[in-house]
Amino acid sequence: QLQLVESGGGLVQPGGSLRLSCAASGFTLDYYAIGWFRQAPGKEREGVSCISSSGGITNYADSVKGRFTISRHNAKNTVYLQMNSLKPEDTAIYYCAANPGPIATLKRREYDYWGQGTQVTVSS
Repeated sequence: QLQLVESGGGLVQPGGSLRLSCAASGFTLDYYAIGWFRQAPGKEREGVSCISSSGGITNYADSVKGRFTISRHNAKNTVYLQMNSLKPEDTAIYYCAANPGPIATLKRREYDYWGQGTQVTVSS
């Protein structure tokens, strides 16, 4: 069974950092582009960052550029999202998703497999 599991969320003060992990089971991530998305209460799910299957291409939403870094460790079948300088507006449920192709994109419709999400709350 193909499964993605996010972890690493939690409560952090503004300016703090968190590292989210997206671990795959039942399939290898080597041939999948991976995206991170988030959904805040009352808002639509939005793309945050994505990485190509090779790891050579990454993309970020303007709101997180310079603060978030996506990376992948294919040998561990895991993708990471390092989040620094967190702001209250980063508060949301964060989801990872897998696109069975090499292209990194922030378009939700391109992703076939989704995790259950991990809550990130930025508050003092």
